[in-house]
Amino acid sequence: MKLSTYIFTPFLLGALFLTLSATGQQMPKQPADPPKNWHAMDLKTDGFYGISLKQAYLFLKGKKSKTVIVTTIDSGIDTAQKDLASILWVNPKEIPNNGKDDDGDGYVDDVHGWDFLGGKDRKVDFTETTEEVRQYNKLKSKYIAVTTAPAGQEKEFAYWEKVKMTYDSTMSKTLREAKDVGYELNILSATNHYIKRELKLKSDQTFTMADLAKIHTANDTVTQSKTVWESVFGQIGGASDNAKVLKDITEYNAKLNNNITPDLDARARIVGDDPDVNDGKPYGNNVLKNEDASHGTGVAGLIGAIRNNGYGIDGVADNVRIMSIKAVPNGDEYDKDIANAIRFAVDHGAQVINMSFGKKLSPHKDWVDAAFKYAASKDVLLVQASGNDNEDMDAKPEFPNDTYLDGSTTDNVISVGASGPKPDTLLAATFSNYGKNSVDVFAPGAKVTSIDTDAEFNTADGTSFSAPIVTGIAALCLEYYPDLSAKQLKQIILECATPVKGVMVNKPGTNTKVDFGTLSKTGGIVNAYRALEIASKMKGERK
Repeated sequence: MKLSTYIFTPFLLGALFLTLSATGQQMPKQPADPPKNWHAMDLKTDGFYGISLKQAYLFLKGKKSKTVIVTTIDSGIDTAQKDLASILWVNPKEIPNNGKDDDGDGYVDDVHGWDFLGGKDRKVDFTETTEEVRQYNKLKSKYIAVTTAPAGQEKEFAYWEKVKMTYDSTMSKTLREAKDVGYELNILSATNHYIKRELKLKSDQTFTMADLAKIHTANDTVTQSKTVWESVFGQIGGASDNAKVLKDITEYNAKLNNNITPDLDARARIVGDDPDVNDGKPYGNNVLKNEDASHGTGVAGLIGAIRNNGYGIDGVADNVRIMSIKAVPNGDEYDKDIANAIRFAVDHGAQVINMSFGKKLSPHKDWVDAAFKYAASKDVLLVQASGNDNEDMDAKPEFPNDTYLDGSTTDNVISVGASGPKPDTLLAATFSNYGKNSVDVFAPGAKVTSIDTDAEFNTADGTSFSAPIVTGIAALCLEYYPDLSAKQLKQIILECATPVKGVMVNKPGTNTKVDFGTLSKTGGIVNAYRALEIASKMKGERK
């Protein structure tokens, strides 16, 4: 599942709207948004629990860097984005747009990366189901009426029972959410109309939180509409606009409804392959910018958006080339695509791979495990978002992960949870997954601002944004200390996350107070300055 640009826990706007209609009461004032660059700040000097990026660059002053290739396996990328266009990876052996496979790798015109969800005529498999829905529908005719394992089919039947349990849980939640989100979407569409009419906006014009302040009226409907949108902007960050909110909640609504009435033929119809057959044959196309590219663009921006250009944000790393691989739809990714995406990245020179996605089942985990091992053999670091379900990953693992089917683990994978801007009860983001044994570190992930498709800013929640911050730190270390191995980079990231001591936080998803240090292996939040200090004292082991 692509980790949502916004964490769509129900807005409860329906209840809000009814309450306002009945009582005329105003919503409580939302807390102020943190600065757009809070994730880069320093706790001691700025008061925000960022990664001390200014201090990191002061440490690097006068030092020379070497370009690092970073891959984002994600939803695509806006290749024309002003903050990214000049730092995109360019395949040196491929002649752009000549319709030929110049480098003989099986992929035609793979200039900036590849789209494993692409098909003929530049079509892309955009909206998918969750993996448990796919697996349930695949196996239900065989096992739905079976209560005990048939002889010789014990392993598959045990898998079916896991699938059904996961499916039932997902559908129970989906049905509730679909009802709420559908209602909320109707309210947002209606109130959007009243706000735009009050502000005298044309159909293609947008409004933001700042525009709402211009509305002064005695009209109850407009006043209530204003309050609804103030609440929405307050929850997701004031940097957004109405069009972005409506687009994202519409996509989320489509994903929910595709679980309820799944389109199980989209993959075959668009991509044209069998996702259960990994025969090494090339598939996909080179379409990287599509209607779903917002998520991947924001991820790439945090890693390496051009620094000090007066536009958008400053990426964490200052000398990277971003290779974009689309393998994550609006729904759950396929194991085949993830395995092939990792191999493509490794074979084309990636040194760090960011993976801001995850799901609850992995029917072909062996394929993904093999790709992880391949990356490890080529000294490539994998950075994985832990997920946004406020679950204990030790008890409910997400996939992919660094534990192989045989129980062994790998030392080239980092799992990242999401932290908030202040050392208070919300330091562990309410949505973040956690795990003393399964999550390595935390990094800023609540109301983090990056760039967007065709836009300068996008403020969002998610471990999707925490992971690329860690990826950026790892790439920054490798730029200036190019002999560091993937294993050493992981060691640096873990060591730079000094344990946060004495801060009691809400366990994600609850009001139960726990020590922040119990939520991950390190008990800490990554810090770029400390990472560079550690890196500078290491003797590189890269082969």
